[in-house]
This record gives sequence, C-alpha cells and structure tokens, in this order.
Amino acid sequence: MRTGAGKKGRMTNIIVGLDIGTTKICCIVAAVTDEGTLDVIGHGVSASRGLRKGAVVNIEDTVESIKKAVKEAELMSDVRISSVYVGIAGSHIVGFNSLGYITIRNEDEGVTQADKTRVHAKAKPPKETFSKDREELHTIPQRYIVDDQDGIKDPLNICGERLEVDVYIITGAKMAVKNIKRSVHRAGLSVSRVILQPLASSKAVLTSEEMDVGVAMVDLGGGTADLAIYSEGSLVHTAVLAIGGNHFTHDVAVGLRLSHIEAENVKVQHGSVSSESIEDDEMFEARGMGGRPPQPRLRKELSGILELRAEELFELVGEEIKKSGHEEKVVAGLVLAGGAALLDGIESVAERVLALPVRVGSPRELSGLRSIAKSPVYATAVGLILEAWQSSDGEDTSLEGIWQKPRSVVQRIKEWFF
Repeated sequence: MRTGAGKKGRMTNIIVGLDIGTTKICCIVAAVTDEGTLDVIGHGVSASRGLRKGAVVNIEDTVESIKKAVKEAELMSDVRISSVYVGIAGSHIVGFNSLGYITIRNEDEGVTQADKTRVHAKAKPPKETFSKDREELHTIPQRYIVDDQDGIKDPLNICGERLEVDVYIITGAKMAVKNIKRSVHRAGLSVSRVILQPLASSKAVLTSEEMDVGVAMVDLGGGTADLAIYSEGSLVHTAVLAIGGNHFTHDVAVGLRLSHIEAENVKVQHGSVSSESIEDDEMFEARGMGGRPPQPRLRKELSGILELRAEELFELVGEEIKKSGHEEKVVAGLVLAGGAALLDGIESVAERVLALPVRVGSPRELSGLRSIAKSPVYATAVGLILEAWQSSDGEDTSLEGIWQKPRSVVQRIKEWFF
C-alpha cells in the first residue's frame, strides 16, 4: 500500500487517482484510516486543454493541465504526490471474451492460487496472435467451472480435475495508452496503473446488489459516454459512445447563437432536458457573441435543444445494450455518472427512452470532502482510488513500495507565491 505523511507528520497510506478527461482533469488524494476506510483529504481540478474524445492531441497542454490539478491537490492534502492511478477511455478501447482451461494439479487439495494464475494465463490469446498495436489493460474473470460445476465466482479450495474460466479482456490502442502515460511522466509523476474509466466509475457508483442482479452504468463525460454492463457481479461488456457533455454545449451554442463559454454557463445554470417541466413564460438572460449585451431567452427553447440531444444519447445507449446481447440482464436498470448526469430532468428522459429504472449515482465508501466524495462529477477519480484500494487486497501488488513525500513548510510557502 502506498505510504506518505499527513499534516502532523504521522505515517499514513495514501492513494491518488488522476482522471484525465476531455473537459477537466481531476486529482483526488485519499488516506486509508486506522479503521480501514478511505478519507478524501485533497483534490485539484483544472480545465483540460490537450484532449479530444479521451485521446491526447496536445501533450504540452495536457502536461500543464495535469500539473495544475496535481498542485492544487498537493496544497490541500499537504502531500507531495509522486505517483498516480490514471483513468483511460476513448473509442480505441475494445473488450472481448476469452476462455481457458487447465488440469488441476492436486485434485484432493483443490484449486490453489497458482491454479487460478495458470488458468488466467491460458485464457489470454497467444502473444503472436495479439495485435501489435493493442495493449492489455484488464483481464476480468466472469465465471469459473470446476468439472461440471458452473457459475463459481471464486474456485479456491474447490476439489476437481479440470478448471475453466471465462474472462473479459479489455485492451486499448498502444499509442493512446503511451501518450497518456507520457503526459503523466512529463508532469513529473509515475503511473502506478492505467485503469479503464468506466470500470473505475462503476466501482464508485454501483452497489454489489446491482452488479449481481444486472445493471448498466453510463459515465457521461465531456467528449464521450462510457458504458459498462454488469451481470452476476462481473463486468460483461464495455463500449464508448461518441456523445458527451460537449455535444450538449455545442447544440446550445449553435441553437441560441452563443459563444461556447456562454453556452456552457447557460447549460449548467438554466439547462433542463425535460421541456415539459418548463413553463412557457420562463426566461433567462444570456450574453450574445462579439460583446453583445445580455438578451432575454426562453428557457423552454433551451430545454428543447438539450432534450433532443439527450434522447439521441439514450437511444444510442439502448442500441448498444441490445447489440451487446445482454439486454435481458439489465434488470436493475441504468445508473448515470459524470458531469452531464447533473442536468435537470435527465433521469426522466432516460427512463422514457429506455423503459428502464434510472438513477444518478454518487460515489460511495469515502468520507472527507463531501462535495467531492458525493458528487457524480468525480465518480471516475473516486473510482480509481477504490479500484486501487480493493485490488491491493488480492493478487495485484501495484500499491506496494510507493512513497508520497510530505512537503516542508518552506516548500509550501514557495508554492503559494510561485
């Protein structure tokens, strides 16, 4: 587990999540308490200047945005951040199922950890058949079979002769992953692990009951919407949809002839995707382009623009769920995360389009800064911390041996002024 020093100099375990998104970069610092829970002790947010639809298009801009978010998090948490868990998303992400089986070495002893490791390796495609431009990000076991006994979640110590596993392998474009890592390294940080953003968001906002029954999660980011489907406690499908919060903003800018900045402000302050809930005479003011003075606008007109885009988004979500073959498994409905999940009326539109129960998910299992720990805006960054924390109790050892340095008083004073 990663270690560091708190404000009083006492040693503590620290985990840092870095969400590198299309519209914002968010860094969250969490400490593991003596009770074994997570406490958010710092965060930093900066505008993202170097990404498009989750992919790095300008490394220098991305590096500067990362530095700003990390510095803010350091100042608040009083921890010198040296390594981070980084989220990744984008249309280059591809997931697929694969099967593997082995003969259990000692049928009387039962399945050992070594047997699990071997069967996981067997389930992966041979390296020579794996595309050279792809990089494996996650291999997620979905179910095990020991002899004829199916539906096993953990086969440890179960006796038998043959062990099979069905895994879901998630890959990313090698260059896309490399550019994310390179940006983080050039910001002066090491990458503990790259984690799929919808996997992280799911950790933050879904309950174990929902994942067991079957649920879909959509993280509504700035450039894309990331979909994850769970069934029987395991991730069974992921997809990236090419609609995000920026598309809502663009529609408002074009429809009302506003600058992008003003359109974003209008969307956040006055936007609703449910036009039927808006009175015909409700008004708001918006600044025109080119320095024109504020003009009164009909809120119902704004709502109509946003509602059309929301309907298109959830139609795409429904099509992807159906195409995945897991439509009948989404019993618990849909959970929304991300900044666009805060748009007024978005739950009702999603329920109407998808004919599923819908809720907006807030991060769980963390205490500390309430505005961060409980907001769907920070679901990915919080989820990165949860994924790192939970995996440290299993086979993964990526949390070990990482030191987050405390900052001296002189360093902190210099940072305030320079």
